[in-house]
Amino acid sequence: MMAEKKDLGGLRQLMKKTIALLAICATVAVLSLQAFANSAPLQPEATIQDQCTPESKTAWYTEFTKDLKTDQAKAYELAKKYLACPSAAGEEQITSYLKNFVTKYEKASRKDQVSDLVYNKKDYAKAFELGKQILAEEPDNLRVLIDLSNAGYASRKVETNNADTLAYAKKAIELIESGKTPEKENWTPYKSKDEALGYLYYTVGLLNAQKNPAEGLTSVIKAAQFDGGISKLASTYAFIAGAYEAGQYFKLYGDYKAKFEGKDESPESKLALENINQVVDRMVDAYARAVALAGNDPQKAVWMESLTTWYKFRHNQSDAGLTEMIASVMSKPLPTEPTPITTLPVATPTTNPASGSMNSSGSNPAAGSVSAPSGANTPAGTSSASTSAPPSTPPATTTQPGKATAPANSTPSKSTKPSGTKPKPRRNHRH
Repeated sequence: MMAEKKDLGGLRQLMKKTIALLAICATVAVLSLQAFANSAPLQPEATIQDQCTPESKTAWYTEFTKDLKTDQAKAYELAKKYLACPSAAGEEQITSYLKNFVTKYEKASRKDQVSDLVYNKKDYAKAFELGKQILAEEPDNLRVLIDLSNAGYASRKVETNNADTLAYAKKAIELIESGKTPEKENWTPYKSKDEALGYLYYTVGLLNAQKNPAEGLTSVIKAAQFDGGISKLASTYAFIAGAYEAGQYFKLYGDYKAKFEGKDESPESKLALENINQVVDRMVDAYARAVALAGNDPQKAVWMESLTTWYKFRHNQSDAGLTEMIASVMSKPLPTEPTPITTLPVATPTTNPASGSMNSSGSNPAAGSVSAPSGANTPAGTSSASTSAPPSTPPATTTQPGKATAPANSTPSKSTKPSGTKPKPRRNHRH
C-alpha cells in the first residue's frame, strides 16, 4: 500500500512537469506566430484581384495613351501592368496593341543597354553578348554596329572579339556609304557622319595592321581623308608613315638589295629605285604631318628624327627646306598610295651641283638624278629621284650615284612601325 502511494506521487510529479513543458511550448508558438504576423505584409488575394477591375484597366490605358509620347518608360510600366491582368472579351485590340508596344520598347531598350555598356560601364564582354543577340535579329542595326566597333577597338588587346569587330566596322562602313543613318541621325559618340567613317576606317586599318598590312594602310589613309578627329591627329600620320616603312618600303628594299647590291647602276636598278623613292616621298609627307600636328606629344622627337633622315635621303643629305615643308604640309591633300612605275621617266637636264644651286623643292640634286614621272602624285618638298642606293630602316648612310651599295641593316626600327594609337571618341553619350 505504501509502495502504491509512492508510485502515484511520482506519477503526479511527472505529469506536472509535462504540463508545464507543454505550456511553455504553446507560449513560444503563439509568440512566434505573432512575430511572423507583425513582420509579414498583409497581401490579401482580394487586393491583387481588385487591381484588375474594368475601371482600373480603363484608367491605366487612358494614362498609357497620355504618356506614350512624353514618357515611354512610364507608358511601358502601365502596359505591362495592364497585360498582367486576365484578358476580357472586347479587349483584344487593346491587348494586341500593348503587346506590340512592349516588344518594340524592349528591343529599343536593348540598343540603349549596349551603348551604356560600351561608353559608361565599359563592360565590353556584356556589350558583345547583348549586341550579337540584337544583330541576329537586326543585322543592319547601324547603332549597334558602331557601338560594338568601339567596344572591339577598346578591348582589342584581348583579341577575343577582334574578328567580329573587323566585320562589324566594315559592315557599318558599307551601310553608311550606301546612305543609311542611325535612328534620328544620332552619330554619338561622334559629331558627324564623316567623323564616324573616319574612326570606323581607322579601326579596320588598325586591326588589319599585322595580318593584312596593305589593307590596313589603305584604310588608315582613307580614314585621314574624312573631316573629323582622325584627320587632325599626329598619330594617324605616324601610323601611315610607319606602315609604308614596314610594308612597301621594306619589301622593295629587300628586292633591291637581293638584285642590285654591289652592282653597277643599270636601267633596272634605276627603275627599282624610282619605285622605292615614291614610297619614301609618302613616308616623308606622312612624318611631316605627324610632326606638324604633334604639339607636345612625347613621340614628336622620334617622328622628327625619322622625318629628317628620310628627307635628307631624298635631298642629298641636306635638310634645306624641311622647316618650310612642315609648316605647309597640312594645307596640301594627303597623297594617295603610289602606283608601281614600270618604265623609267624621261630625264631632264639638271643644274651642275657644283654651282650650289637648288631645285624648286630646295634640294641640290645629285648628278645623274632621274626626274619624277610626269603627272606623278609626288608630295611637295621632295626632289627628283635620287639614284643613290636605298637606305636601311632608318637609313644610316647614303652612297653616291654610280654603284648602289645598300647598308647592311635592313630591319625596320621599332620607333617607326605603326603606333596603333587611336583617339578616344567623345563620351557625351546621350539617347
